[in-house]
Amino acid sequence: MMSFMAEELATLARRTADRLAEKHVGVVVAAVAGDAVEIRGAGSTGAGHGRPPGPDTLFDIGSVTKPFTALALASLAVSGTAGLDEPLADLLPEGAAVPSRDGRRISLQHLATHTSGLPRLPRGMLLRALLRPSTPDPYADCTAEALLAGLAGTRLGAVPGKRFRYSNLGAGLLGLALARRTGTDYESLITQEICVPLGMTDTVVTVDGARTGRLAQGHRRRGRPVPPWHFADLAGAGALRSTATDLVAFVRAQWDGAPAGPAGLTEAIRLSRSVEHRRNRFARVHLGWMAHRLHPRQGGHLQIWHNGGTGGFSSFVGFDPETRVAVIALGNTRTPVDAPAFDLLRALQADHASGTS
Repeated sequence: MMSFMAEELATLARRTADRLAEKHVGVVVAAVAGDAVEIRGAGSTGAGHGRPPGPDTLFDIGSVTKPFTALALASLAVSGTAGLDEPLADLLPEGAAVPSRDGRRISLQHLATHTSGLPRLPRGMLLRALLRPSTPDPYADCTAEALLAGLAGTRLGAVPGKRFRYSNLGAGLLGLALARRTGTDYESLITQEICVPLGMTDTVVTVDGARTGRLAQGHRRRGRPVPPWHFADLAGAGALRSTATDLVAFVRAQWDGAPAGPAGLTEAIRLSRSVEHRRNRFARVHLGWMAHRLHPRQGGHLQIWHNGGTGGFSSFVGFDPETRVAVIALGNTRTPVDAPAFDLLRALQADHASGTS
């Protein structure tokens, strides 16, 4: 890759970070094109003296956690520890009541592709949110006991496997089920199955020790500090924190595979994208990822992505394995980062198509 491309990549990352910083307390943007990576921060971490955020600043990544949960499923499927078509009930405590519809049971693949028919939130949570809209930590009471008790009284909105219906509950149950199957907790599951093989040292649920000083402070849309969210046993839906550096390793593995260790994770990455549920002519969902192909007038490029948001953070990870470009945007404000991130992803794809890479 020629040096002017690296300079252009840095300029694009900086412009996107500056654009996002107009509505965020602090942001970090990573632009990836083949082997070239440029990471730029703008604004403030908002904690203590408020230093500028950088490649190793930790952010809540919210629902960007879901591709990690789904990849853990794919990894366990490759090793034979769990099956994509295995019923959720088989991984839960004996006697746990799991809803079905028209005789169709919820499988692990249904959970990872949001086709389980489960509602977006655990039973009773929407009502609590309406009654207490300013609840500072809405998922903190989502213990395994509470989730399973609510699941017993939940009705499915569709036959499993038939229709896409985005579900935090489903993703959280998937993380809980996989942790039970492997005899560990969700954080350890992700560390063992994904982070260690990819050399990711800062993707965690619990921030402690030396990492504490690198954790950004979350903010509401008007810049008011807010406490962090805790997801309890719904961790698989959105509990991870990570850095731009780690997420670059995660997206590059999507086209390069795992750089070291057993080949199982590389196979799992391929499996995670070979499984798909088509939503319409252009859009589909893989294990943990949303995907669409742009209209031919927009270049016809493939975009695979997920975004996230918690009480004080927003995130976006998007990539194109065909052109080997990716964008990561992390903000410590609740305002979404999606639009500028998608704009940057399209710009990188257009540059590739024009032959500058």
